[in-house]
Amino acid sequence: AREVLLKDWRAAFGVVSQETFLFRLTVAENVAYPETRVDPARVTKALEQANASDFVAEMGGVDSLIEEGGSNLSGGQRQRLAIARALYREPRVLLLDEATSALDTESELQVQTALDRSLGDRTAVVIAHRLSTIIRADRIVCLKDGRIVGIGPHAELLESSPEYRKLY
Repeated sequence: AREVLLKDWRAAFGVVSQETFLFRLTVAENVAYPETRVDPARVTKALEQANASDFVAEMGGVDSLIEEGGSNLSGGQRQRLAIARALYREPRVLLLDEATSALDTESELQVQTALDRSLGDRTAVVIAHRLSTIIRADRIVCLKDGRIVGIGPHAELLESSPEYRKLY
């Protein structure tokens, strides 16, 4: 049996949750967090992948200060920085836990565009109530009362799962 070190296991995952934690640090420091050494090239790449480069440039760049909790940012901007933080770590698996649930339609579209751009060959596990968040997934697992009621791509589930059809 092959043993995996806990630090290596953790490094394989990037997590973006509904709640975004931002600190009174620069954009670059927030993206690199919890690492204390900031790699400018990785920050730039992560911001581009997260569809955040434009608004960061409008703020004055990666050295701009973010207020505690990201109070000087919109919900969509905070989520895109959270995605950038997860991508900065270059994880193999991206876990998105209700990452767009608190966003308006326009912000959700920007975040969804960022996710589509950044996934590449990564595996993504998406937990969502909004169908728009998961509709393009290769495989959707539909749950009701903690039980699986359907598995498959969107079109297949529309045909085979009455519970999934109710959601659509």
